[in-house]
Amino acid sequence: MANQELSEQEIVRRRSLEALRERGIDPYPAAEYPVSGYSREIKDNFDDNLTPPREVAVAGRIMSRRIMGKASFMELQDSEGRIQIYVSRDDICPGEDKEFYNVVFKKLLDIGDFIGVKGYVFRTQMGEISIHAREITVLGKSLRPLPIVKLKDGKAYDAFTDPEQRYRQRYVDLVVNPGVRDIFLKRTRMFNSMREYFNSFNYTEVETPILQSIPGGAAARPFITHHNALDIPLYLRIADELYLKRLIVGGFEGVYEFSKNFRNEGMDRTHNPEFTCMEIYVPYKDYNWMMDFTEKMLEKIAMDVNGTTKVTVGEHEIDFKPPYKRVTMTEAILEKTGFDITGKSEDELRAFCKEAGIETDPSMGKGKLIDEIFGEKCEGTYIQPTFITDYPIEMSPLTKRHRENPELTERFELMVNGKELANAYSELNDPIDQYERFVEQMRLADKGDDEAMIIDADFIRALEYGMPPTSGMGIGMDRLAMLLTGQTTIQEVLLFPQMRPQKVAKAENEENNEENKEDSK
Repeated sequence: MANQELSEQEIVRRRSLEALRERGIDPYPAAEYPVSGYSREIKDNFDDNLTPPREVAVAGRIMSRRIMGKASFMELQDSEGRIQIYVSRDDICPGEDKEFYNVVFKKLLDIGDFIGVKGYVFRTQMGEISIHAREITVLGKSLRPLPIVKLKDGKAYDAFTDPEQRYRQRYVDLVVNPGVRDIFLKRTRMFNSMREYFNSFNYTEVETPILQSIPGGAAARPFITHHNALDIPLYLRIADELYLKRLIVGGFEGVYEFSKNFRNEGMDRTHNPEFTCMEIYVPYKDYNWMMDFTEKMLEKIAMDVNGTTKVTVGEHEIDFKPPYKRVTMTEAILEKTGFDITGKSEDELRAFCKEAGIETDPSMGKGKLIDEIFGEKCEGTYIQPTFITDYPIEMSPLTKRHRENPELTERFELMVNGKELANAYSELNDPIDQYERFVEQMRLADKGDDEAMIIDADFIRALEYGMPPTSGMGIGMDRLAMLLTGQTTIQEVLLFPQMRPQKVAKAENEENNEENKEDSK
């Protein structure tokens, strides 16, 4: 704080803070403030004929003020919205001493301050439902001015719209930009709806380790850390799949987990290094059952969150109403490129990639090459929910071989708005086959593939005890939130997305370091 340069407004607010204290008013009181009403509820339930009028106690931030001599209006913002407050000098200062109105209210309170208001609800001559204040309590002084939008000649000034600022200071974004909070309320409704759906089948929500000795369950580059007491490397989980399957071995009827996963990879409009995934595993089911299950789940969630199965994202209207189109991976690539991947060798796939202008590197095996072809030429074209099914075996090391074609696997990915939303398998439960697939992954790692899976010996051991036929599905919750709220960037649905360090802060630190050096001379 000592090195912080204060603006003129911040200096004034600190003086107001001291002036409040000098008058015996605690700007940060500890006592509970009993709230009896909220802005939206008060407006929704207002009755003009109610006598006597309803008495309420509300609390929130001052967002605007109009001071007009002995009477003033201000706008109070709480968790539900805004409501107008009418403040009369003689009502809040009924005695001879008018200092609280003339000095405290008019001069020492600012926009952004938290206050409590007790009074009664009425309708003004202009027809606006308001609260007539009888008592005002200071609940929290704001020392930084909020960026309040000003309108002049139909043009907005000082709007808090810069994405980088908004994501770094989400606390300000939530206060000054109406609609941002709604995104996160919808996100919560989405989680609640999904839980309700799973719980209706009596599936069990569980928790599995975030710190893992072997990062398994996905092809991704992990974050690595070190545990001092055990003197071993540990990894932040990239997926929770292998632990959840162990629970199916243990006899659960169905398990699911909302998990924080971490992947040490690039950041863009649809990727954050920390993200939320939901994975579910149900015994005695296959990927065909899981497709039906997923369709019905998404229909329910869309209805619970938005009241309709249709959402608009950018220029596209997306409908989550089943049934969804089903296309095999081979058909998709053939349709979009004219190239049939069936029976093709690694060299043939690499040659096609070169011809089609798709970047590759020597570490890529057949699976990665097919994935690149699909990602470059097909993925972005599927706007409406579409199941891409029957992936080549090289792309799916944890998936059961296809019952009709051993070169393929019983796997689907759900594509929506040109991106993968969900991934599901008929799970591989043959421990010998699973071990051989892990060995093949290690061969790819030796070639330089840093996303190849590591052999998890304990997981193989679990499978050797026997796992029933099982279907599992993972869904990216952040991407689902993007779709249901009509957002085109993942940062809009994460309260605190990962950001690069602020350059300004670095400059300040360097300046402080230089000052310290000078002081020490």
